[in-house]
Amino acid sequence: MAERNISSQELAAAIDITPANLSILKTGKAKAIRFSTLEKICRVLDCQPGDILKYVPETDDTVNH
Repeated sequence: MAERNISSQELAAAIDITPANLSILKTGKAKAIRFSTLEKICRVLDCQPGDILKYVPETDDTVNH
């Protein structure tokens, strides 16, 4: 967002989600993201999913058995 000089408010409006939901995505607290939302983010920020996503393996205590 900083590279594209776009605020959270502007991005939320451009991808049609609430600023609160964008905040959840930005802080990594989201459990899931719709592909359509990811596509909108990538289109607005002119980036690839790998530019904004990071894989973090679950620990044993967070894995459902």
